Amino acid sequence: MPGAGAVTELPGTGTAAAPRGVAGARSAAGIIALRAALEMVGLPYSWGGGGVDGPGYGAGSGARTWGFDCSGLTEYAWARAGVMIGSTTREQWRSGIRVPKELVEPGDLVFYDSDPARPGPEHVGLAVDAARIVDAPYTGANVRLDPLDRPHFRGVVRPAPGRPEQT
Repeated sequence: MPGAGAVTELPGTGTAAAPRGVAGARSAAGIIALRAALEMVGLPYSWGGGGVDGPGYGAGSGARTWGFDCSGLTEYAWARAGVMIGSTTREQWRSGIRVPKELVEPGDLVFYDSDPARPGPEHVGLAVDAARIVDAPYTGANVRLDPLDRPHFRGVVRPAPGRPEQT
């Protein structure tokens, strides 16, 4: 087991975790959330599926599929870190502070929106590093690693303790 200050690697990512005993509480929570999401890689996308308790059957087109939709995966991951971020991308968009893409940290929420006229982003993933996210992308796909840089990037949110306001 690495000692205090040792750098460890996040399983299966090739990404170094923050040094033990050096990382702040926010970074530690992000690492916990990221690890929880990475454990779900390979599970099917299920529209409306999953949440704080893990994967589940979705609604509508996801009613017969056990898995996660994008916001269900991120909600589950951050709940494992002890932070409630809400169950929809709209709630999660307001669940913390906005940070520049250049300052993204493991576990940060990364949002995409192909229709800015709608209220709030439509897709979210968790940053693995500055180049990749883990996400539940769409019906017919599984939870997987995807590039962070892709069309319709909207922004990055670093979750904060507490549940976002409900609107």
